[in-house]
Amino acid sequence: MLDAETKRRIDTARDILVGKVPDPKSQVEQITIALIYKFMDDMDRESVEMGGKRGFFIGEYEKYSWSSIFNPYLGGHEMLNLYAEAITRMSQNPNLPELFRNIFKNAYLPYRDPETLKLFLKTINEFTYDHSERLGDAFEYLLLVLGSQGDAGQFRTPRHIIDFMVELVGPKKNDLILDPACGTAGFLISAYKYIVRENTSEKYRSSNGNGIGDLLTPEERKKLLTNFKGYDISPDMVRISLVNMYLHGFVDPKIFEYDTLTSEDRWNEYADVILANPPFMTPKGGIKPHKRFSVQSNRSEVLFVDYIAEHLTPNGRAAVIVPEGIIFQSANAYKQLRKMLVEKYLYAVVSLPAGVFQPYSGVKTSILLMDKALSKKTDSILFIKIENDGFDLGAQRRPIDKNDLPDALQVIREYIDKVRNGKADEFNANEKPCSALLVKKERLAENGEYNLTGDRYRMVEKRKHQKWQMVRLGEVCEIYNGSTPNRNIKEYWENGTIPWFTIEDLRRQGRIIYNTRQFITQKGYNESSVKLLPKHSVLLCCTASIGEYAFTEIELTTNQQFNGLVVKESFRDKLFPKYLFYCSPKFKTELERLSGKATFGFVSIATLKNLQIPLPPLEVQQEIVAEIEGYQKIIDGCRQVIDAWKPDVETYLDEELKTYLAEHPEKQEELSSGWPMVKLGEVCEIERGSSPRPINKFVTNDKNGINWIKIGDAFSSSIYINYTKEKITPEGAKMSRKVSVGDLILSNSMSFGKPYILNIDGCIHDGWLALRNIPKDIDKLYLYYILSSEIISKEFQNLATGGVVSNLNTKLVKSVEIPLPPLEVQSRIVDKIESERKVIDSLREMVKIYEEKIKRVIDRVWGEE
Repeated sequence: MLDAETKRRIDTARDILVGKVPDPKSQVEQITIALIYKFMDDMDRESVEMGGKRGFFIGEYEKYSWSSIFNPYLGGHEMLNLYAEAITRMSQNPNLPELFRNIFKNAYLPYRDPETLKLFLKTINEFTYDHSERLGDAFEYLLLVLGSQGDAGQFRTPRHIIDFMVELVGPKKNDLILDPACGTAGFLISAYKYIVRENTSEKYRSSNGNGIGDLLTPEERKKLLTNFKGYDISPDMVRISLVNMYLHGFVDPKIFEYDTLTSEDRWNEYADVILANPPFMTPKGGIKPHKRFSVQSNRSEVLFVDYIAEHLTPNGRAAVIVPEGIIFQSANAYKQLRKMLVEKYLYAVVSLPAGVFQPYSGVKTSILLMDKALSKKTDSILFIKIENDGFDLGAQRRPIDKNDLPDALQVIREYIDKVRNGKADEFNANEKPCSALLVKKERLAENGEYNLTGDRYRMVEKRKHQKWQMVRLGEVCEIYNGSTPNRNIKEYWENGTIPWFTIEDLRRQGRIIYNTRQFITQKGYNESSVKLLPKHSVLLCCTASIGEYAFTEIELTTNQQFNGLVVKESFRDKLFPKYLFYCSPKFKTELERLSGKATFGFVSIATLKNLQIPLPPLEVQQEIVAEIEGYQKIIDGCRQVIDAWKPDVETYLDEELKTYLAEHPEKQEELSSGWPMVKLGEVCEIERGSSPRPINKFVTNDKNGINWIKIGDAFSSSIYINYTKEKITPEGAKMSRKVSVGDLILSNSMSFGKPYILNIDGCIHDGWLALRNIPKDIDKLYLYYILSSEIISKEFQNLATGGVVSNLNTKLVKSVEIPLPPLEVQSRIVDKIESERKVIDSLREMVKIYEEKIKRVIDRVWGEE
């Protein structure tokens, strides 16, 4: 088990490197190389102490021994040159086992700073190990930093997800086990530990469930260590995997630098168990695979899943993480792959929450479970939905009490057991947790899509007993793709007369579209694939801003971000276009899920056609629309007032000046030019926030931690900051900027100059400026409204976007002048603004109330209320 001192040393080594080697993967590589280097020297020294001889640093390589590197007579640059030369040449050292030579293959020193190297090696020198097990504990901790997504789309699979997948597959001691995209060998190590644990007698099992494998014979243990194999395209990952396997007892690990998708060298090698989280990213231009794949594609995720399925032995099993594109994309390669999986390999699909890979990726994923023998014995696929995996879905992934994984494991194991024993009909999915659902393979094949989205089939079941008939959009609407005429052809755009819609039109005028900002010419229309949509069409966004919708009151064309829904001629007397428009919000959640919620999602026309809506009689639809539009008018009126309202501080200052002079005529001369102006820097301290580095080292779950105030803790409609999402340790607070209740803070990055008043103590992120020690003769709410006023806001914008600065800095903010009337005047101005704000806040509440009324109307139609 990793001890605190070892953890501290690894953290120190990373902190030393971070200034010269900012990439986490490169830091791990440098620490890995140095640790193995030191480890080899330790083994040489141990050999000498036991009466033997050095085996690694001998002959011409003796000069590279660890003690030579630390020769006190070497200068800084001499030490740097010797170490850089040593790690470069070590792959050619004939005295090293092939494993160690491979670890040093392509190794180099990425910086030329002697002081950094000296500090780094001094920290590495503190590591002393008499066997590799303790080094293995340290290395596992080191691998935790390998989370950043790599160039090939790699990112670290959370340990609990790896272990869950291994438990599902249940590898045996004689199984050949493969990971064709092994990364750091996490799946292979977990599978090895599982087998050892399963072959440990009860009395030798530790409290955390680990074992020593005492039930394995010496011959079985020896054979077991040869049963694991991994491939990776990255030499850096191969190096790290080799070290990881070696430190877990694999003297000769079978990790190969190999391109699984383009090389045929190992095509004829099969495995009993395959575990993988392959890269999701396909390079520009696609993969150029060989021709032995069953599914012809240039998409990496398709090819990897095809490879895994095809390389299982007759009794082989697999668990593989896939992006949602595999689950529902309608391109031919995806459908062909799903068809093959359903017919020959697949027995279950586990849907994972979208945040499982946070903070490295928000991509939505699922686990495909394959078993060639089991698949032949069942006519159904089991769908499981994981809502919680034991951690929250934020960037920090903090532990929580809710965890569906144990229930999911039990349900899937029970299903496997029933199927294997010919009792599949005894398995009742409706009684199981994790939204368990059994779907017949013939039903998956109904429309040729073989869609593996479990919620799609749950939704159909849920709506069987609707009050109104459910119809598919494809039955009642023509659906057209938008398009963009060639931008480089002027004749398509200059002096155009045909309206061309984009999402900017929606944002500019709302969801009812009466005009567009851009137009195309008749030539652009004739020579492109754009379609002129009739008045009263529904526009539905199926790319990027998934689920946004609008309604046309004019004929128009649209860009490719939107699809046009036009009620078919045969359904004009059955479907009211405005009713379809008001049903559109119901599609948003489903479309987001179907698109995978990826960075750039996409939903095809084929998928849209399968969306369903309730179809009450036309007169009922019209009544529904009339009720909703009555509520919408109230909402629009409220929003018009809300959007128009701004605290008119300047007018109140002028009014109060007149009142004040009438009450104090002796001040006429003194205030002839208006209220006195003061620089912000003269009335309060202004300091920039500061973030401790690395911040994740100082974020804490301790409820007694110190509030860590970030830009995300602010809300545009609020004056105050009352709480924070994160806290930091006292050590982190010492490296940050402390603030107190009553201080004002200004955003100096996004929303330049937006002020907030603190209702909490804490520390501020470097995206803030703090205004502290505000004197008692300044009302803090007055200062807030002055800083929010149009004049000051524009000044902040000018300061932030000018040619000299890219954000607000303390010097310039200190120079900003504000009017400063007496405290009593400030208070009167604040009272007037606050009375207006109460009215605006009541209007905001009114909007929420009537938006909820609209939602309830639609919910009733869909039978969900």
